[in-house]
Amino acid sequence: MTTTVLILGGYGAVGREAAAALAGHPGTTVIAAGRHPGRARPVAGATAMRVDAADPADLARALDGVDTVLMCAEADNARVARACLERGIGYVDVSASHHLLADIRDLDGLATQRGATAALSVGLVPGVTNLLARVCAERSPAPELRIGVLLGSGEQHGPAAMAWTVDGLGRLDGSWTMSFPPPYGERTVHRFPFSDQYTLPGTLDVPSVSTGLCLDSRLTTGLLAAAGRPVAARLLRRPRVRGLLLGLLGRVHLGGDGFAVAVTSGTVGAAFTGRLQSRATGRAAALMVRHLPALPPGVRHIEQLVDPVTFLTELAADGFDLHLDRPGPS
Repeated sequence: MTTTVLILGGYGAVGREAAAALAGHPGTTVIAAGRHPGRARPVAGATAMRVDAADPADLARALDGVDTVLMCAEADNARVARACLERGIGYVDVSASHHLLADIRDLDGLATQRGATAALSVGLVPGVTNLLARVCAERSPAPELRIGVLLGSGEQHGPAAMAWTVDGLGRLDGSWTMSFPPPYGERTVHRFPFSDQYTLPGTLDVPSVSTGLCLDSRLTTGLLAAAGRPVAARLLRRPRVRGLLLGLLGRVHLGGDGFAVAVTSGTVGAAFTGRLQSRATGRAAALMVRHLPALPPGVRHIEQLVDPVTFLTELAADGFDLHLDRPGPS
């Protein structure tokens, strides 16, 4: 059976990884779409298309003949999801913003009625973190679940990703220590508004979930923490200051391109590590797209749709490392 996948935001780091992964599967037609195809490096086996998702007519034309849409951008996601689900088109979203995912979750009735499946929280964080959380919560139920995210500060990121990170600074308080697999070890993480901590209490019936962020460079982590303090956070609301910081982040890359995500619950922990967080997110999204036709209709988060160990094991085979049965906090 052949399938056609439209990737919105298909020219970014995550979209390119997903396109490359999907284009390698027989019977899959991949369309990498965005507003400026001429600026993008081509992906072997994928067709480039100009699509402005903000234009309803343009989006409607792009959806003709499509089986699944993979959303790798944050641009009125709920409206795009509705357009897909109304036509019975499957939908996969990698967004890390809770308010966007909550709006799409409200489309569950429409998706069920039209026999379409929408998969949310698909990527590294949220995504892999959600699946690790389910593993830990099922093996050692506890009133509190903690997630640590360590990202490589030397990896190149697009303007949208950097802007999202800057916007998240100072929005949440709290820090704690997480244990990551070698070579990282014990690190202090600072609470950050990733969406997993908002959705997991409902999907896993865990009273308290917190997600903290650090970078592989301790110096850059310290700067991140300082920027999140109230005075600095207020300064970052000024367009000029925000623009200067974004420009600096775009030029300076301290650290490497490795990542690690770790989860603890009760007496157990689990982790997932590798290189290039954008590659991990893109490959996880591509894997979910491949699983989507066999999943029941409706709108669900990733941990509600797939067996976590099976999915993570399959994803790890793409060049990552899965660490199960790690000890929880002492």
